[in-house]
Amino acid sequence: MKISTKGRYALRLIIDLAIHKDKGYVTLKEIAERQSISKKYLEQIVPMLNKTGILKTNRGYQGGYMLAKSADKYTVGEILRVTEGNLAPVSCLEHEENECPRAGECRTLFVWEGLHRAIYEYLDSITVQDIIDRTGNPDDYII
Repeated sequence: MKISTKGRYALRLIIDLAIHKDKGYVTLKEIAERQSISKKYLEQIVPMLNKTGILKTNRGYQGGYMLAKSADKYTVGEILRVTEGNLAPVSCLEHEENECPRAGECRTLFVWEGLHRAIYEYLDSITVQDIIDRTGNPDDYII
């Protein structure tokens, strides 16, 4: 499994919004400048986050984005599943029910199921707030 720039940048965007929550709605231009990410790339990521209710949007003069909930309510796993899709290490585990015709005889299925479980449990155990707390002063770190 490899996390794409879309997933990594989405996480950076969410962390940036959490760090700057006291400013209210934050523009993509501000985030792009702080994170050294193309504003156009962020514009491609925002609809995915909007569609799932992670972000609140305000248009117009004081427009921008903010998190719909507090940073401790979002996990890394949740954000990556929104942007990356399923995080299954093999295709037969991409759906809730394994539809592989070889699943009954597959000698390695337990390996992939264990890896899948470990990935989900690990990523779902880390909140955005955990990341912020671990880094200390947010202005001292590159996300």
